[in-house]
Amino acid sequence: MTGFLLLVAIVLFICVALNNASSKFGIPVLLVFIAIGMLFGNNGLFPIKLEDYELVEKLCSTALIFIMFYGGFGTNWKSAKVVVKESALLATLGVIMTALLTGAFCHFILGWGLIESFLIGSVVSSTDAASVFSILRTRKLGLKNHSAPILEIESGSNDPCSYLLTTIMLSVMNGTASGGKLALMFVGQIVIGLVAGFLIAKFAVWGIKKVGISASGFASLFTFAVAILSYALPDLLGGNGYLSAYIVGIIMGNSNFAGKRELVHFFDGITSMMQVLIFFTIGLLAHPAQLEKVLLPSIAIFLAMLLIVRPITIAAILTPFKKYGFKQQALISFAGLRGASSVVFAIVAVVGATALEHDLFNIVFCIVLCSIIIQGCFLPFAAKKLDQIDDNSDVLKTFTDFAEETDMQFTQIAIDSSNPWKGKKVSELGLPRSILLCLVKKHDGKSVIPNGHTVIEEGDRVIFCTLAYRGNSRVRLVEVPVLPNSKADGCAIQDYPFKENEQLVLVKRGEESFIPYGGTKLRAYDTLIINKG
Repeated sequence: MTGFLLLVAIVLFICVALNNASSKFGIPVLLVFIAIGMLFGNNGLFPIKLEDYELVEKLCSTALIFIMFYGGFGTNWKSAKVVVKESALLATLGVIMTALLTGAFCHFILGWGLIESFLIGSVVSSTDAASVFSILRTRKLGLKNHSAPILEIESGSNDPCSYLLTTIMLSVMNGTASGGKLALMFVGQIVIGLVAGFLIAKFAVWGIKKVGISASGFASLFTFAVAILSYALPDLLGGNGYLSAYIVGIIMGNSNFAGKRELVHFFDGITSMMQVLIFFTIGLLAHPAQLEKVLLPSIAIFLAMLLIVRPITIAAILTPFKKYGFKQQALISFAGLRGASSVVFAIVAVVGATALEHDLFNIVFCIVLCSIIIQGCFLPFAAKKLDQIDDNSDVLKTFTDFAEETDMQFTQIAIDSSNPWKGKKVSELGLPRSILLCLVKKHDGKSVIPNGHTVIEEGDRVIFCTLAYRGNSRVRLVEVPVLPNSKADGCAIQDYPFKENEQLVLVKRGEESFIPYGGTKLRAYDTLIINKG
C-alpha cells in the first residue's frame, strides 16, 4: 500500500512539473500525460500491468462526468449564446455527419465491415473539450468572429451525442435493438437527459441559496455530489447522463450564489486530476508493439477526418449562416481535436461489443495521438497563418470569469488620439496616491514597467492598480440586453433614455467589453452594464 501511494505521488509530481514545461515549449499537456502513462505502462520502463478494460472503463467514464460538468460550469452563457445555434448544430448534426462520413470511409475505402465501420465513426465523432480548452487557454488564443465560443460550446456539448451513437451501434452489433427500440432509445436519452439536467440544476441552486450550504463550508462537497447525481439519475432512467451533467454545469455556472469562486478553485483541481487520470490510464493500457500493427489504418482514418470529413461537416453547417468565411471555417475545422472522450468511448465499445474484427482501442488511441500531436501543436500556427488571431480579444472572456478575492484590482486604458495623457510623462499625469501605474504595453508590442520619465504615446495600453471597493454601500449593477430592431438598436449613448438614478458603466459586445462615451452607438446583442444607484 505504501509503495502504491508513493508511486501515485511521484506520478503526480511528474505531471505537474511537465505541465509547466509543456506550456513553455508549446506541447499539449494532454500528450505529456499520455507519455507518462506509457512510461509506466505494460511495456514501459517502470511497468504497471493493467489489462482490465472494464475497470478502466468505469474509472474513465466517471472521470468524464466531472470534465463534462465543469465544461458546462465554465461556459459563459452570455458570451456563448450569440453562437448557440451554430454550436448546437455542430454538437448534434455535426457529430452525426462525422460518424457517417468516417464510417463510410472505413467501409468503402478500408474495406471494413459495415457495422464496425460506423461504430468506430461514432466513437471518434466528437471533438474533445479538455484538449480544446487546454490549448486555447494555455496559449491564450483570442480568435476572431466568435470562433472561441463556437469551439467551446461544440467541444463541451458534443460528447453526449457521440456516446448515444456509440451505444446505438453497440445495440445494433449485439442484435439487441430493432428500429422502434433505437428510435425510442434516441428520444429517451435526449429528453430524459435534458429534463433531468434542468431539474437537478434547479435543485442544486436552490440548495446552495436557500439551505445555506455555502455558509457551512460544504458547498464543494454538495456540488461534487450534484455532479455525480447529474449523471447517475438520468442514466438509471435511460437518459443521457453526460448531457445531463453538461446542462447542470451550465445552469449552475451561470447562476448567482455565494461561494461560487471557491467551487471554481475546487473543480479546477478535480478536473485537472480527472484529465491526468484518463490520459495516464490510457497510456498505461497502450501496447507500443500493437500500435505498430494499426498505425497505417489509424493514420488513414485521421487524415480522412482532418482533410475530408471535418472540412465537409464544418462547411455544410456554417456556410448557410453567411457570416463565416473560408479562413474561419478552415480554422474551426482544424481545431476539431479528438481526445479523452473518444478513447473512453472506445473502451466502452471494447467492453460492450460481442465481437470486433479490428483492434478498436489501439486504432482510436493512435488517432487521438495524431490529433493531439498535429492539430494540438500546430493550432496556434494555423490560427496565425489564417489570420484568425484577435490580439484585442481575451479567450478567457469566453469562459465564466471568476476574479480572485483580493483588495487589489487591475484595469487598463487604451490611449487614442483624443486622450489627454497622450505625449505626457507619467510624472505629469497627476495620479492619486491610491493608483499605481504598473505596466505600459507599447503600440509596438513591447511591455514597459514605467517610471516617472516614461512617456505615454498614442496606441499604448496603460495598466494600473487600485484598491478594490469594500464599502458598505452597494453598487447595484444590472445587465440589459439590446434586442434586434428595438429602440436601443443603433441608438447613440447620449440619446438613450436613461433614468435619473442610472449610469451606463460598461458595454459588452461579443467577446469585447469597453467603457462607452456619448457618441457610442449601440448594436443588436450588446449587453449594457448599468449602475442603478
